[in-house]
Amino acid sequence: MKKITTLIIATTLTLVSCGSDKKEAVNNTSAIAVKVAGKSTNDIHPYVSASGKIESESSANLSTRMMGYVTKVNVKVGQKVNAGQLLVSINNTDLQAKKAQVDASIIQATAAYNNAKKDYERFTNLFAQQSASQKELDDMTSRFEMAQAGLEAAKQMRNEINAQFAYANITAPFSGTVTNTFIKEGDMANPGMPLVSVEGVQKLQVTAMVSESDIAAITNGMKVKVSVKSLGIEVDGKVSEVSLSAKNTGGQYLVKIDLEKSDAKILSGMFVNVQFPIEKQKAVKETITVLVPESALVREGQLTGVYTVGEGNVAILRWLRIGKTYGNQVEVLSGLAAEEAYILSADGKLYNGAKIQLAN
Repeated sequence: MKKITTLIIATTLTLVSCGSDKKEAVNNTSAIAVKVAGKSTNDIHPYVSASGKIESESSANLSTRMMGYVTKVNVKVGQKVNAGQLLVSINNTDLQAKKAQVDASIIQATAAYNNAKKDYERFTNLFAQQSASQKELDDMTSRFEMAQAGLEAAKQMRNEINAQFAYANITAPFSGTVTNTFIKEGDMANPGMPLVSVEGVQKLQVTAMVSESDIAAITNGMKVKVSVKSLGIEVDGKVSEVSLSAKNTGGQYLVKIDLEKSDAKILSGMFVNVQFPIEKQKAVKETITVLVPESALVREGQLTGVYTVGEGNVAILRWLRIGKTYGNQVEVLSGLAAEEAYILSADGKLYNGAKIQLAN
């Protein structure tokens, strides 16, 4: 029994010794140098921010009112075109046949009109000389008017055919760039089906959707800042249109902004962030806006967080609820106090509980 007790004591001492060595090894782990922000608020001028997309002020999806096979597509995507330039040709054999019929009917109607006109004039003179009766003159008058109406109807049919020829040859309504072609040679073109998309390149604008709580502060002519996210540049703009109804836009109000200077790199379809300045007397909120740089955030799936400084200088991951984006900063709605310190950057890989060393 005494030997067993001695063995247990020896084993216990060995385990305690190992545990102490392990604890000492953890404590000796080198700390990660970090840069800490002691204040997460930013004194900015109050403004409304909204996401939008750049589009051409002049754009059109061209289609036809007739059915027929596409015989020629004369342009490619990205090609610059001039106003009136032929883009797509559609088979118009049936129109040519109808035009020939109409031309023949015009010749026939013209001959009938000329003959009726001569008879009308002859009987008018005979009636004046009392050599023709009133009924005969009335008959000639009716015949002449019917011939005149028949000729006019034939001419209008020719105008209709000529108008249909315009839909067989699709031309550019303005100068611009071909942004898409929806058909190829041999395809069947149907009425209303888009064939070619063209956008003007002279002037670009931004279409943004603004919430009902902010729309009252936005007016025509207001100067705004437009941040092009993909290019990392900012350009000036001016509000040109403000919608007063959100009936068909899901509770959001449509606002259009004209870009004052269009950089050559800015293309239609790029997403932007628009900042609408609000006059100070309209910004009556007294709550403090907590802003954190985008680079300091940690994202895991749908979660967004930031590393804060815990007791004993350890990194503590704190999950946040974020709001609007202001340039390169993000609004924190909850999870971080205004004056609470958080880690901006680190010289190594951070993890929850990592020992850190505050940089000077």
